[in-house]
Amino acid sequence: MSYKTLSCTTLTLVTGAAIFIQITGLSLFISGFFPIKPALSGVSGPDSFHPPSSDSVYDVNYTTLHPHQLKSLYQVVVIDGLPAEFVLGRDGQPPSKIFKDAMPYTQSLLANNMALGYHAKAAPPTVTLPRLKAMTTGSIGGFLDVLFNFNTQALLEDNIIGQFFRIGWKMVMLGDETWLKLFPGLFTRHDGVSSFFVKDTVQVDHNVSRHLSSELYKNDWNLLILHYLGLDHVGHLGGRSSTLMGPKLQEMDEVIKVIHMSAIQSQESDHTRTLLVVVSDHGMQENGNHGGSSYEETDSLALFVGPRSSRVSATYDTINQVDIAPTLALLFGVPIPKNNAGYLITDLFNPIEDHQLLRLLELNSCQLLRLLQAQSTYSTCGSLKDTPSCLFFDAASRHRSWKSKNDFRSANDDDFKSTVLAYNQFLRTASEQLSHTATDKPSGLLTSGIMAMLLSCVMFLGLLYKLGQEIYPKVQIHKFQLAEALVGGIIVIIVLSMGSSSLVEEEQYLWHFMTSTFFLVLLRETIKSTTGNRNRTCSQLCLIAVILFCGRLLRGWHQGGVNWTHLPDISKSLEMAGNDYLKSFQLVSLVLVISLCLYTLSSLWSKSKRYIIIVVGLSYLCGGLLVLKYIIKYQGTGVAASDNDAILAIQFIYGFSVTISTVTVIASPWLMSFQSKDLVLAIKDCLYVIGMTYIFGWCLLQLLLQQPVNSMPIALLLVQIIATIYYVSHGGSDVKQWVEIAAIYYVGMAGHFSLGNTNTLATIDVAGAFIGISSHSTVLSGLIMFVITFASPMLSLLSMVMSISMKDINALLKTREVNTSQLLKMILGFPCLVPLGINSVLLVAYTIILLLMRNHLFIWTVFSPKYIYVVVTAACVLIGVLIVASTVTYTICVAAFLVRHRHKDSISYVDAISSRGPGW
Repeated sequence: MSYKTLSCTTLTLVTGAAIFIQITGLSLFISGFFPIKPALSGVSGPDSFHPPSSDSVYDVNYTTLHPHQLKSLYQVVVIDGLPAEFVLGRDGQPPSKIFKDAMPYTQSLLANNMALGYHAKAAPPTVTLPRLKAMTTGSIGGFLDVLFNFNTQALLEDNIIGQFFRIGWKMVMLGDETWLKLFPGLFTRHDGVSSFFVKDTVQVDHNVSRHLSSELYKNDWNLLILHYLGLDHVGHLGGRSSTLMGPKLQEMDEVIKVIHMSAIQSQESDHTRTLLVVVSDHGMQENGNHGGSSYEETDSLALFVGPRSSRVSATYDTINQVDIAPTLALLFGVPIPKNNAGYLITDLFNPIEDHQLLRLLELNSCQLLRLLQAQSTYSTCGSLKDTPSCLFFDAASRHRSWKSKNDFRSANDDDFKSTVLAYNQFLRTASEQLSHTATDKPSGLLTSGIMAMLLSCVMFLGLLYKLGQEIYPKVQIHKFQLAEALVGGIIVIIVLSMGSSSLVEEEQYLWHFMTSTFFLVLLRETIKSTTGNRNRTCSQLCLIAVILFCGRLLRGWHQGGVNWTHLPDISKSLEMAGNDYLKSFQLVSLVLVISLCLYTLSSLWSKSKRYIIIVVGLSYLCGGLLVLKYIIKYQGTGVAASDNDAILAIQFIYGFSVTISTVTVIASPWLMSFQSKDLVLAIKDCLYVIGMTYIFGWCLLQLLLQQPVNSMPIALLLVQIIATIYYVSHGGSDVKQWVEIAAIYYVGMAGHFSLGNTNTLATIDVAGAFIGISSHSTVLSGLIMFVITFASPMLSLLSMVMSISMKDINALLKTREVNTSQLLKMILGFPCLVPLGINSVLLVAYTIILLLMRNHLFIWTVFSPKYIYVVVTAACVLIGVLIVASTVTYTICVAAFLVRHRHKDSISYVDAISSRGPGW
């Protein structure tokens, strides 16, 4: 194939087109597979109290459903992130002593039969927005509500807050501003606080409680909502075992006591009946995070407290979070929201007469049947005897029979129980079907999206094939070495594993194993190699040994995944050892990173470049000392979260790092190329300095943002990547550039899991996203969250600038007419196309697997969260490639301009490139 068959311009345009097609296809697929869940329009009114069939059991009276219907005060306390286990215990066992002692008044309410407590199972994703929607509408939200959690929009779906507003209730809301965004204009008074500034564990609750006494004294409201965020923030900062957890629980217990005592006084003075509802939106993992589907995250609390309660549930039954909406609606005599998928908590209506209980069950059943009829093609009872509609008509028939017998006083207790059982069977079946039925997915959008992504993938692989044949024209495709074949083999194994939910949950084992295997193969080929001198072979063997040793340490640092997180690992041992040990490891890691970067930079030392190297080295040292000062002064002291000096110190480090990196990238090509007669050497030196600046700056940023226990993995990742680059640059058994880029990429992916990340949303470090931010900013906190989560993949991508600078391209330049365009193609081709190609294959494969698994039991709990990570990883790769491409292009263009114009009389530009001797 001719060398000129693929010009740099053509390569750039086709790559850009492939990226555009991939983004378009991805957008089409996501909009089809993850649509906003459709909801029935309109709101329930008095007509909703009529059964869907013409033969109603009762003549409906909208205003009176049962004699215990509550007409007045209603108080809701939402304690964000409170696991039901803290209050009700688990598996029949009482809560641990520390939690029980922290909430004595709440425990006394349960013990004295004055409260009913339930484990309210929350559906994933376990974040605030979808959980509030579930409790107010009774419907299961779409999976992408986890993204809308950061940009809440007004809730247009029928809900109990809107129902209360329509009957003239006055409502007051204090706390999480998510309520104000969901229900704008519905509250008479409100005072919202941000739910995302997790460093605040005190003021965020004080701003709620400061209004409590005055609001309880007033009598101009019917509904008071208090949403406390401090406990959730405590969890994010320190986990379940945080020293702040006990005092925060005591604070919440005191709030419950104050409200309940006020309710008792109100009843004694004016006989007003009130209901206090204490709920949590979700639970939390041991580390305090949430978002996934584990028991600890879905175990939320539902506690119903009145001045007197008929009985208490000794076993603390489990309900669904969506059951709260229909229960509260009928308790207060308003229509059940149209899209409700929950069913009544009948214990709250005791004592109640038989015909009144059946009346409530009928109303709930009619509402669910209407929703089923709107969403299902099986709306009538035919040959399918187990369809929900058949169960409803069976229950309605039993109800009519019981009503008829009861009119003649011939009904017995068995008839009543069989009718209740029939209604409950329908309610459970209908609720389960509505909660788990997948939304209809438009096949056209899904097909178009997948085809577009397939086309993009083929374009990337085709470009790689053509580029490989041009740069390595004598290599036959079927004569790959073992290491080269393993590059593709790893992708095949990862793709095949994506179809298993267990392997998706434990993906880190595959990446660690395959990466170690890859470097073992390189070790084998290095040992077998007979070329080169003995010293170089020994140095290569040492580098491989260092890579494998660091990889083994990283493998054991976090016991990641889902099923084996309880097993011991290095990070748990360090955390148990205490803050002093953690800080020691941080300091050792920081010194290692600084020393390694300064040593690596010193390899450029020469008389002509010494001043530039000194200045850059001093900037590295200053940046490292700033981070060192912050770690010693603030981390582990308990003041970093709220101290203004700490925030200013971090912001100064941010500014210093960005400034130094920007100045180095812009100035290096001008300073180092101005006096150089050798274009290739000038480009090499500039890219080397810029690459080291990227790597060092990124590592310093991670040492500042990551959890202290992750400081050593950052240093080990840096050692692995630099060792890999040096191994290849010193011969590396003739490892080709595309194999080197793939190896660096695999190290980055294995490192992603070494930092404690998994394929569940619960391991995202929310607390770290607010380091250095004095007030909430969705954009800034989201950016920092991305930086923390994808630290390792981005580090591997940024290191490609240094890798390019050390690549020997003498053989590529020889006997060819080379200009800036062709030089860019040869230098940037593989570093851009290899990560884009690998990610394209993984993205397309997992998109197809996600479509095939659309009816799988774990589609929303395992496969969909993994897909979000795949998509964001693809975005990470695109960002990294753009940074590398723009940096290299800028450097080459500036260096070529300076060399060409300064030395145009003595040496031609083409000769400056083509006359290079062996080695780069």
